[in-house]
Amino acid sequence: MRLLIVEDDPDLGDALRAGLRQAGHAVDLFPEGKLADAALRDAPYDAIVLDLGLPGTDGVTWLQRWRERGVASPVLILTARDGIEQRIEGLDSGADDYLVKPIAIAELAARLRAMARRSAGRSQSVWTHGALRYDPASKQVHWRGQPVELRGRELALLEVLLMNPQRVLSKVQLQEKLYDWGGAEPESNALEVHIHHLRRKIDPGIVRTVRGVGYALGSAEESEA
Repeated sequence: MRLLIVEDDPDLGDALRAGLRQAGHAVDLFPEGKLADAALRDAPYDAIVLDLGLPGTDGVTWLQRWRERGVASPVLILTARDGIEQRIEGLDSGADDYLVKPIAIAELAARLRAMARRSAGRSQSVWTHGALRYDPASKQVHWRGQPVELRGRELALLEVLLMNPQRVLSKVQLQEKLYDWGGAEPESNALEVHIHHLRRKIDPGIVRTVRGVGYALGSAEESEA
């Protein structure tokens, strides 16, 4: 997943970014809502982690603005405000979940996975697609009952495709999901290399090429053949 963190505490923000990147996610971190708002206009995020006590305009106001603008990314509020009134206000403003500081990275990651499942219309913790089984929590992949060893970007790419099983995604869209702004610039053929590895390690039909458009998840019927 590509995640947006809006947190003005530099130590906490850095820890969250490092922990979530370690979990295999692309993560952008901003200390205030104005910068996060600009990022949301330029990049597609699978989920947002939003602090309420931001400098200037607070998190609830930014959340309300984003929902009014049509931003549909799931939002998890992360704050030191533990009163029931603040929780109700945050959830009623459009948040999907709420965590009170201090938090454990493992719990945050689990809640983000749950929000992603709901957003993608998946109720099961293990995702299946034909003969393919993928557990986002453990990052384990099985093809026809056998384990498949995938590396970080390969796993991230497979997850993006599974989250969008009916969509054809362009190269730019896939790159935006796989790489954040803080990392090294990817090689021009990096995406094609990751797709080649998925096809070699899983099945040639696991990723479809749609000429002139982009790539899509292979159909479940093709995968089972």
